This record gives sequence, C-alpha cells and structure tokens, in this order.
Amino acid sequence: MTRAERWLDGLVVVLARHWLGVLLAGLGIFVTLPIAAPVLAYNGHDRAAGAIYFAYRITCHQLPHHSWFLFGPKQAYSWPEVQPYTGVDLDTPLRAYHSPLGDPALGYQIAFCQRDVAIWWSLLLTTMVLAVLIRRRARPPLPLRHYAIALIPIGVDGVTQLVGWRTSTPLLRTVTGALFGAATALLVIPYLDLGFRDVLALSEQARARRQSSENEATPR
Repeated sequence: MTRAERWLDGLVVVLARHWLGVLLAGLGIFVTLPIAAPVLAYNGHDRAAGAIYFAYRITCHQLPHHSWFLFGPKQAYSWPEVQPYTGVDLDTPLRAYHSPLGDPALGYQIAFCQRDVAIWWSLLLTTMVLAVLIRRRARPPLPLRHYAIALIPIGVDGVTQLVGWRTSTPLLRTVTGALFGAATALLVIPYLDLGFRDVLALSEQARARRQSSENEATPR
C-alpha cells in the first residue's frame, strides 16, 4: 500500500469513527446562521446579515409572511401586514420570495421560513437523541411505510396552500415541518450508522490481513 493509499484509508477510518460529530457540527452551524442573520441586522451588521440571507436563498423561498421575526412587536405576520413593506402587489404574495424584511416596525426576518426552522431544528434535535442511543447499540431505521405516513401532513399542508385552497398557519407549518424533520432523522441516521459500522469492520479486516501478510513475510 502506497503512502497516499494509507493516508486515504486513515482518513476514511477517522470519518467513519467521527461522522456523527461532524454531522452534528454541520447541522448546528446550518440551523444557527439563519437566526444569526436578524441578530446581525438588528445590531447594524447589514453586510454580514445580507450574506447569510443571500446564501440561504438556495434552501428557502424566504417569504416574509411565512417566516419568523425577531426584535419586533410580533413573531409572525400575515401577508396584508407585511405587504406594504415589500413593494409587491397585494394580490401577488408569491412575488415576495427571496425578499427578507428588516424594519424596526416589524422586526428582522429569520433567513429561512417557519417550516424550514421546524424541519432543520427537529432534524438536529432528533439526531442528537439518536447519537446517544446508537453509542450503545445500532438502531433500526424507521420503516419506509412509516416515513411515507410522516410525509402526508407536510405534503397536504404545503400543496393545498400552494394551490390556494386554504391558508396555512405558523403552527401547522411548525408541526408538519417538525414531524418531517424527525422522521427523516429516524430514517437516515440509522442507515448511516450501519454503513459506517461496515466501513470500520472492513477496515479492521483489511488491517488484520495486512498485518498477517507482513508477519508471514518477516524472516524468522
């Protein structure tokens, strides 16, 4: 085995042993930055806040009437309440996408919507619980049929709102998003754990074979 191959093999082993910590750190940063954006904007750091808002356009529509606000009189607003601050006609609310608001009269908008807040924080918290459980023993993934059932509420709430049949609420977005996030963690994290356990087992077997070969090649 070449030096590069040994280095790559060692990197894979380190990742297989510490993947959960890396994942939790990444999720922690990902869910914290959208909340940091209104904090920065409120304290006058508009450039830093703007960079976060811009980056999270990839992940979210950022509609102001579907988002939480900090440092204002209310934590959430209806479309008629925020429409005067958007420059968008009252009858075209979807045109306010990627237009996060920050105003002393309203407060400062979190960089992703209420549903995304619930999804990602639920995913993070559920993963933290699983991290404790899988240290003791491997956990079975959530059955796919149960995961499919968990998708129904968020699908119904999102689609019926999108086509204009009804208007969702912050509570519904939060509950359906949290259910989806938790179910995703319960499905994905155990599969990742089983996969990395296999990687470690294969690495240990390969190391044992190399050691055996080296011992046999050593003159006695």
